[in-house]
Amino acid sequence: MTDVYIKTSDLRPGIVLSENVFVNTNHAIIRKNTVLLPEHLEVLNVFGVREVKIEEQSVVKREEDLEVEDGEVNPDQVLTSIPLKQTDLKTAYRQAVEKYKKEFIGWRAGTKPDVAKVRSILLPVLEDFVKQKRMLNLLNDITNPKDYLYHHSIAVGVLASAISMQMGHPKGQALQLGLAGALADCGMAKIDAAITDKSAFLTKEEFNEVKKHAIYSFQMVQDTPLLRQEMKLAIFQHHERLDGSGYPKGSKMDQITVFAQILAVADVFHAMTSERLYRSKESPFKVIEMIKEEEFGKFDLKVVQALHDLVGNLSIGMKVKLTNGETGEIIFIHRDARLRPMIKKEDGTTLDLTINRRIAVEKVLD
Repeated sequence: MTDVYIKTSDLRPGIVLSENVFVNTNHAIIRKNTVLLPEHLEVLNVFGVREVKIEEQSVVKREEDLEVEDGEVNPDQVLTSIPLKQTDLKTAYRQAVEKYKKEFIGWRAGTKPDVAKVRSILLPVLEDFVKQKRMLNLLNDITNPKDYLYHHSIAVGVLASAISMQMGHPKGQALQLGLAGALADCGMAKIDAAITDKSAFLTKEEFNEVKKHAIYSFQMVQDTPLLRQEMKLAIFQHHERLDGSGYPKGSKMDQITVFAQILAVADVFHAMTSERLYRSKESPFKVIEMIKEEEFGKFDLKVVQALHDLVGNLSIGMKVKLTNGETGEIIFIHRDARLRPMIKKEDGTTLDLTINRRIAVEKVLD
């Protein structure tokens, strides 16, 4: 089989490229042996590519057949396309938050945490979210600012468990970490409600009081046999940072366990992507970028990458809403900036988010 050059204006879906396509970059914008889709043709047009090298005997497939090869099915796509789960999971999540709130009110009154009860509240939701990974992106949409503290505890448990599984940890370990995540802030019950429920930024003195919750949380769960010792330590350390800037001890690097790092990333991610009484929420995609760049050196990059793979995994063809309110379709993803793709907007114009840094993907649309 010989290869020939063809004008991009003559290309059509189904043609196979026989060499990489480069445009002022060390990385190919489209790779050799790619079966061209309409999105690829749009990318070539945007980058001004005039001709490409193709296999002369390229077989043109029908567009409706291009998504999967014969006999191949992507199990993740099948699993995440089940429509009835979305409403059911939202309802289950909200019910878990309400049940957790009742438990928390009891802790404020002086009762010890019933860890078995918290586990029974959390586990069904954990397992459903793990099955429906795409639903993790909805956590910031269904958080109620008024009841943020209770939403945050359930969400951190869910995220921590999902990150743990994404990193290849055994299921039992991941579920234990989810339970630790849900209990990481139980010590907030020992903080004056006037501080925890405050609808404005905390003073330095108030923040110093809040910092004590990591110690209180550890003390409240230290006697339970239902949490492994390494999970109790993770609760104690979930506000420590690798560079020593965290609390309560200012631990650094190897002094901080990987389980604590997972709780830390889950905690920060949900906090920054949730609407609060005193500030608006940030885009999940922008937050992952901020954790990677602005908070570099504070978090384990393997943990951050696992979170990225779970909730920031964009792909060509996705419909997205941007932080400026516009919507469009992803037509190209940069290898070194996957959170900042090229977007074809509804008016037909294109927007490269690597150039327009003030704009980010806000959410993926169904």
